[in-house]
Amino acid sequence: TFSLHEGDHVGLVGPNGAGKSTLLEILAGTETPDTGECFRRNGLRVGFVPQRPAFAVGSTARDAVVQTLADLPHLDPYERDSRAVVALGKGGFDDPDVSTDTLSGGWRTRLAIVRGLAVEPDLLLLDEPTNHLDLESILELEAMLRGESRAFVVVSHDRAFLQAVAGRMLDIDRVYAEGLLSVDGAYADLLEARAATLRAQSAQEDALANRVRREVAWLRRGPKARTSKSRARIEAAERSVDELREARERAPQGPIGIDLAGSGRRTKRLWACEGLTKRYGDRCILEGLDLLLTPGMRVGLLGANGSGKTTLLELIVGRRTADAGEIRRADDLRVVYFDQTRESVDPSLTLGRALAPEGEQVVYRDRPVHVVTWARRFRFRREQLTTPVGDLSGGERARVVIARMMLRPADLLVLDEPTNDLDIPTLEVLEDSLLEFPGALVLVTHDRHLLDRVSTVILALDG
Repeated sequence: TFSLHEGDHVGLVGPNGAGKSTLLEILAGTETPDTGECFRRNGLRVGFVPQRPAFAVGSTARDAVVQTLADLPHLDPYERDSRAVVALGKGGFDDPDVSTDTLSGGWRTRLAIVRGLAVEPDLLLLDEPTNHLDLESILELEAMLRGESRAFVVVSHDRAFLQAVAGRMLDIDRVYAEGLLSVDGAYADLLEARAATLRAQSAQEDALANRVRREVAWLRRGPKARTSKSRARIEAAERSVDELREARERAPQGPIGIDLAGSGRRTKRLWACEGLTKRYGDRCILEGLDLLLTPGMRVGLLGANGSGKTTLLELIVGRRTADAGEIRRADDLRVVYFDQTRESVDPSLTLGRALAPEGEQVVYRDRPVHVVTWARRFRFRREQLTTPVGDLSGGERARVVIARMMLRPADLLVLDEPTNDLDIPTLEVLEDSLLEFPGALVLVTHDRHLLDRVSTVILALDG
């Protein structure tokens, strides 16, 4: 139960699977609740930016915005087209008739934001809008949201972004007795309130456990002792047992067990390039790049969308060939690659087969681990093992990729946007594991907190 008011700037967080996207869909009116009610002010206009925006095949950016404006009956076709072109220009689209089929993930997100703003909403809903955006675009979005007078709710796991834009935080998590913690303030204020709330709940659980022990001891004295006691006390004891069970079921889960193993290799030069050049047609993406990767080196890659970050990663792992320059790899170099599209895992595979390709066990650090135990380490339940990977959430698919990475000791980790879709507790564990990884790391991410904490070298590409 909560309310949104005019001018509210709300950040919405919670673990993967808590229902954040579903809640936004209910607020947007595209999904209905099974119980409870959602009240909206008469005439409320809502702009919705979904996590994975969809556009009609063969449509243009102009078509996508005009179609959304069709829901505003007071606009005639000319006004819709004019408003669409102006909105697209503000969103950075030089060509309003660019095909949506050719847009990168970052530009698809930009178009979804333009589409949501074009209706001039009273309430703007954004689901993971920073995914796939480059850092410059994220900063532009931050500036826009900070200056926004209208209300918005944004789901994000980008801690720096939340700290910059949110004036109120909502945390959906079953660890809270009410399922929700609402805090007036930014993300840092939520962290303090969450810690205080969980401490208070823990103290209440301890007190409840003591009361239950006393009441259970009394109940076990048998019918003779209970005949002189009121039925009300028996019912109260039973309620206390139920309350304690519910409290323990809500208890915070342990962190996901991410531990990225190094190979122990001591070679000083793992990977190097000199004069590396890569072109796509007439466009030169990389030109004359020199780079040396050594154990313990952690390179953070920055650059606008299209500047060549993913291209460089694919050159490092051998998925692409250079047009000029020389690449030298250490003999038998072991590279583990995290692809931002998660294409390394077949979506038709069941979760169990994706986690344990060879059978009912995996071998981790030279020891066999049953697939159920391995799945539990990444917060998957036994009954999920028959679920196709394609039916998992984005965060769950990312955890599958990480689980598979952990089975392969590496000299070099190459990670392309690994933070997309991961919840904040998982991000924090991933950070710690990357800090402890002894090999070389090359990381593309828009997460400034992760870059600042993990990187020893920042390499900025300008395309």
